Amino acid sequence: MHCTKKIASDLTWVGANDRHISMFENLYPVSNGMDEMRRYYINIVGKYGAQTQALLKKATSLEIDMICPLHGFVWRCDIDKLISKHNLWSSYTPERAGVVIVYGSIYGNTENAAEILACKLREREVQTTLFDASIAHVSYIVAAAFQWSHLVLASVTYNAGLFPPVEILIDELVAHNFQNRIVAIIENGTWAITSGNLIRSKLEKAKNISVLGSAARIKSSMKEENLLQIEAMADEIAASVSALQ
Repeated sequence: MHCTKKIASDLTWVGANDRHISMFENLYPVSNGMDEMRRYYINIVGKYGAQTQALLKKATSLEIDMICPLHGFVWRCDIDKLISKHNLWSSYTPERAGVVIVYGSIYGNTENAAEILACKLREREVQTTLFDASIAHVSYIVAAAFQWSHLVLASVTYNAGLFPPVEILIDELVAHNFQNRIVAIIENGTWAITSGNLIRSKLEKAKNISVLGSAARIKSSMKEENLLQIEAMADEIAASVSALQ
């Protein structure tokens, strides 16, 4: 929550216990704070894009000298940049053309496939970032998925279902109104591989999600045929990313 008010003097009151110069952005530049600002907005307010858009439209008629959150830094400069970022986040528009790769791996084979794909994409000059769903906190992955244009979900099959950290992530994405993204899928299993179809089924609840035709279906560990699948996936993703630039 924020209050907007024309500042008539240099005196600023930011709550009973927050009257400290350390609260101001000049000691914590926007470039350093943007990742945390994004993570906070997406995970707390991400679901409410329409309401945020309505508020931003009202803000366009205001002369804003300062943005004073109930918690966080008080912003006295780069106001236009901050509003621009919130406009992107609340309209579910990617900030960057590139790929977030998230994997859930038990014995390291799905991780191996994800890392190979990341290398293949970087060979094609596609920006990528990689997350282990078992290690990274879900709030960081959700924020990254909203930041980038493409998402690759790689999951092993676990008890005929999805690997729990990946399932939790997808549920969180859907709950936060994740939309307008392009997704590719890597599935793994030994007997009955179900993770790919389960990912697709969960993503059907999200708006405007395009799932690429190229997919990798791994039986336990990478084989020669899987390398060809990964190459084809990298080609399709690279072409899709290039079309956005």
